[in-house]
Amino acid sequence: MKAEFINPFLESAVMVLEQVVQIKPQTGPVGLKELRGQSGFIWIQIQLIGQVNGEIVFGLSEDSALKIVSAMMGGFEISVLDEMGKSAISELSNMISGNASTRLSNQGVHVDITPPAFLQGYQIQLLEARKAITVPVIIDGIGQMDIQVLLAS
Repeated sequence: MKAEFINPFLESAVMVLEQVVQIKPQTGPVGLKELRGQSGFIWIQIQLIGQVNGEIVFGLSEDSALKIVSAMMGGFEISVLDEMGKSAISELSNMISGNASTRLSNQGVHVDITPPAFLQGYQIQLLEARKAITVPVIIDGIGQMDIQVLLAS
């Protein structure tokens, strides 16, 4: 898997998260991780279609999602991940992916993205079990969002 396909997502995540939560996140080491469901976690899945096919799955704890949504709501504390919260965190993933697809296009790689699919807890098992290139994005005081890249080409 080529770095030029992964880096636009990392760069976009850092930029968008910094704009949304007002904290510059740091990226952790790249690793290989199997997508597994677990209680207390959410995943946002976005399909990539075009010259690069596959999917990007954003994974984070519900606690981290609540803190991000609270920051997106101007600091208003959110204590339950309701439909508004799910929509907000899905839109954040959409913003990151849209920005990344623009960066890929600027490199001459055409990619379309699908609307985000919100998966919670063990719903991730609905995805085909496979390992993904995973990069943690650490947001000080909020938590971690894993960007999991599964590319077919």
